[in-house]
Amino acid sequence: MAEYVYPALFHSNEDGSFTITYPDLPGCISEGKSLGNAMYMAQSALTQWIEYLTDKKQSIPLASNLESIKTTQDEFVNLIRVEIKENRAVKRTVSIPKWMDDKVIETGLSLSRVLQDALKEKLNVG
Repeated sequence: MAEYVYPALFHSNEDGSFTITYPDLPGCISEGKSLGNAMYMAQSALTQWIEYLTDKKQSIPLASNLESIKTTQDEFVNLIRVEIKENRAVKRTVSIPKWMDDKVIETGLSLSRVLQDALKEKLNVG
C-alpha cells in the first residue's frame, strides 16, 4: 500500500460550496456542497487521480510544500492523505478437497471471488 499526501486548494463559493484543485495535479478538480463533503470529495479525487496515473504507468509528481501555495481571501490550503492499494491480480496456488471443487463447478461460483470476499471479511478490509 502506498501513501500520498498532497496540498489541496479549497475555494469557497458564494453558495457555500467549495471547489477543490490540486496545484501539483493539473486537471484534478472536484467540488463539495459543504466543507465536510468537500474534504471527502478531495480525498476521492486524489485517490482516483493517483490510481489513474499508476494504471497508465505515468510518473506521479512530487507534492509541493504547503507554504509555497498562494491563496486569495476566499481560499485555504489543506493537506489531503490517501492510501492506494494495488489491485493487480496475482496468481496463487490453493488446495481444496475434490468434493468442494465439484460443488463449486456445479453451482457456477467464482472460486477467486469467494476467496477474495472471505479474505476481506477475515482481514476486516473493505
